[in-house]
Amino acid sequence: MIRLPEISKGETVHILGIESSCDETAAAVVEDGRRICSNVISSQVKLHAAYGGVVPEIASRRHLEQINLIIEQALDEAGLNLRALSAVAVSSGPGLVGALLVGVSTAKALAYAARLPLIAVNHVEAHLYANFLTGAGIRYPLVALIASGGHTSLLLMPEPDEIVSLGQTRDDAAGEVFDKVARAMGLGYPGGPLIDRLAAQGNPAAIDFPRAYLDDMEGRFDFSFSGLKSAVISHLHHMRQKDETPDPADLAASFQEAVVGVLVDKTVAAAREHGAACVLLAGGVAANSRLRSLMREELLHALPGVPLYFPPPGLCTDNAAMIAAVADHHYRRGIFAPLNLNASAGLPPGS
Repeated sequence: MIRLPEISKGETVHILGIESSCDETAAAVVEDGRRICSNVISSQVKLHAAYGGVVPEIASRRHLEQINLIIEQALDEAGLNLRALSAVAVSSGPGLVGALLVGVSTAKALAYAARLPLIAVNHVEAHLYANFLTGAGIRYPLVALIASGGHTSLLLMPEPDEIVSLGQTRDDAAGEVFDKVARAMGLGYPGGPLIDRLAAQGNPAAIDFPRAYLDDMEGRFDFSFSGLKSAVISHLHHMRQKDETPDPADLAASFQEAVVGVLVDKTVAAAREHGAACVLLAGGVAANSRLRSLMREELLHALPGVPLYFPPPGLCTDNAAMIAAVADHHYRRGIFAPLNLNASAGLPPGS
């Protein structure tokens, strides 16, 4: 039988987090939801670069090869063994179902073998909690933009125990469209960092690309980037037909500004409408330099006194420390998963 913890005052909680939702195999140990004891990540970027994006079957096979080694390394770096842990946590969704199943199956086996509680974590919510690992003075209510290769979500946290989805992408995620445009430009994979660096040399007003704001009241905080992606690819096609070569820096800067402009406008509008005490950025796209600088500028102009927080780059991309950080919160509230836990590819935030 799995032991259910009785938390005593002053008890130190160590949680092993496991992350395998896409193409990063990761494990971490976090103490009391705030201090990272270890955070090990095995990246598959080079493996998928030849294909211009993540191949699900290849990702799953690589997770199977790496996950036990990564967990062992995380425990060694933390100086702990399984018996010293308080719980095992795993990202159970959303993500690639085959990849998720590797992590979920491993976490269930470890929890059963070590008689530890199992904690299921929502991957999108975990990105938000990466900010809690930085020592930021987070206050409520808060509005958070989660932007990555697989997700673009705008969330509201009225208080620590409540997460409300305000909006999400209706088609391509922000990071996904960065990758697709970078591929069309011949830049390589992953596209986000490459476009960010190239855009710094270009004119963001050089090309007037469309921006979808979806102004209907019900979906005013939703996002859509497929039209922008098509416009950029069409622009490239037309220039090549005319045997003209676009300035890559201007193209990258104009495209990036169209993405970032919509992300910032909707986030600031949500923060104003809900009286946010702070704004959080998270996910791989949160490492984008233009997103950080424009969000800071617009918040200062529209909502002076409302701080902006974002994690360091290493905690923006997929990692297991963020999984363990969320799990600490669940652990203290007594929220545990059964050993028949399954992966959920489309798990929505707040569930």
